[in-house]
Amino acid sequence: MAHGPGPSQDGGKTTHVLTSESTARQDGGELGAGRTPIREYDVDRVEKVYRKLDLRIIPAFWALYFLCSAIRSNIGIAQTMNAAAGHDLASVLRLTPRDTSTALALFYVSYVLFDLPSNLVMSRLSPRVWMARIVIAVGVVGTCFAAVNDAWSLKLLRFLLGVVVAGMWPGMAYYLTLFYPPSRTGKRIGMYFTASQVSAAVVGLVSAGFQQMDGLGGLVGFRWMFLVYGLCGVVLGVALLWWLPDRPLAPGEERVRSWYSRWLPASPEALKGEDAVVHYHDLRRVYHARPWNLRDLWHVLIDWRLWPLVMMYFGVVGVGIGTQLYGSVIISSINPQFTSIQVSLLFAPIWMMDFCAILLVTPISDRFHRHRAVFFSAAVCIQIAGLLTTTFALSNPWARYGGLLMVGFGLGPTVPICMTWTNEVFQRRHREVGVAAASALVSGLGNLGSITTTYALYTGWPEDAVRGPHQYRRSNFTMIGILGMSIASSFVMTVLLQIFGSEPSHKITSSGSLAAESDEYLDGAARREVHQRGFRRMWWNKASKASPDA
Repeated sequence: MAHGPGPSQDGGKTTHVLTSESTARQDGGELGAGRTPIREYDVDRVEKVYRKLDLRIIPAFWALYFLCSAIRSNIGIAQTMNAAAGHDLASVLRLTPRDTSTALALFYVSYVLFDLPSNLVMSRLSPRVWMARIVIAVGVVGTCFAAVNDAWSLKLLRFLLGVVVAGMWPGMAYYLTLFYPPSRTGKRIGMYFTASQVSAAVVGLVSAGFQQMDGLGGLVGFRWMFLVYGLCGVVLGVALLWWLPDRPLAPGEERVRSWYSRWLPASPEALKGEDAVVHYHDLRRVYHARPWNLRDLWHVLIDWRLWPLVMMYFGVVGVGIGTQLYGSVIISSINPQFTSIQVSLLFAPIWMMDFCAILLVTPISDRFHRHRAVFFSAAVCIQIAGLLTTTFALSNPWARYGGLLMVGFGLGPTVPICMTWTNEVFQRRHREVGVAAASALVSGLGNLGSITTTYALYTGWPEDAVRGPHQYRRSNFTMIGILGMSIASSFVMTVLLQIFGSEPSHKITSSGSLAAESDEYLDGAARREVHQRGFRRMWWNKASKASPDA
């Protein structure tokens, strides 16, 4: 990349004009003539653009993830709602413990099967429309849960819920890489991932209100809960069509509407004017991505870097979902004297600890993005310490409950860090299809851990569920084991990346993709990603603002 003769003035801001031997690509992979200037803007100007994108994207993602998480997980709290009156989920539907664990696990079976296809479709079609489709469908299926009457209908709807929600979580991670450099996505994933924690807390707290509605209109409390959350999801999904922007366009391009989008609201543009120009030069890689083919997808699937990330995700998401779905059951086993409302209220602080850890750790992990494994493993160690406390502090119920709070705190940063690391490695190696496929595979295959914890542990393990001081001990030990595997995988990933690196795949480069060429990939954001920001440009370190790579 050759530097021009010197700085030029643009809109009152000093920029450095750079030129690339690579040229702008037209549709169909053809190259335009001439040399394409690339401008490198001041970091403060770039950050202003990303903050503007935050206001557009993150609140919408937070709202949709909040509702979809509530719809997905409220079956957990339904197991203890109005239990004293015999109106809990198992009593009303006459479920055995095996029925419950099977229904919980079937969600993840369909989720694993459809996660990758859903994300690949999203990368081909409009990301905005596909995300809205997911939320609307989740709302519709969530509403239908209010009508379940027996075990088979519960199992069917859980399977269908996994089908329609598949692709949402990896799709959100993929969507972010259309607007942000991967090294800056950890904090943003953490921002909307807090919705899951708040959702878990709110589901527990609000369920106390739904329990007071037990019998109103002839519906038991958990049916009211399913109905209200489902209808809210449908309304939100429709609203997203007017709010979320589609993939960004290069300055001067006109958005061409496809046949199906003509029946839908026009996509709002995320950025306009000089903001759009700044974003184009800072994240040029997303504007000139070649449509992927099956050969490109195959190269992603056989990349060994995928599998340590899957194993990392397997452990932490398995423990997270196990805690989310069985947390209320574990609290009840700690002190059988707790009422169902007390259990609901004690369930919420676990997720508030999770929430605090996300806000604390994920922004720092972005500033030290070359040490993802350290942040990940430290958080997992806190989970292990919490599970050990819950398992062995038999003489003190509140100490055991404190162990669950530790588990919640340790869970918080692990999933965002894992998804961010996936984005960083696979966008660099395989470009857009790398992010779409790898994030879906890490999420989908990693959720096999969820199947393990929901089907085989706790109430799904009859011998371990026998009441007594050692209830669920073996399930806790199993979760500690898979967490140890996650730590080992993170360090294996780090060592192998040090040895083999994560340079752009030559197989992709040789296919003729302009976006894969080294010069094209080195946009403004890529130059900054070479260095860690550390604690430069923080509010307490004003003097460091002059640093060009902060």
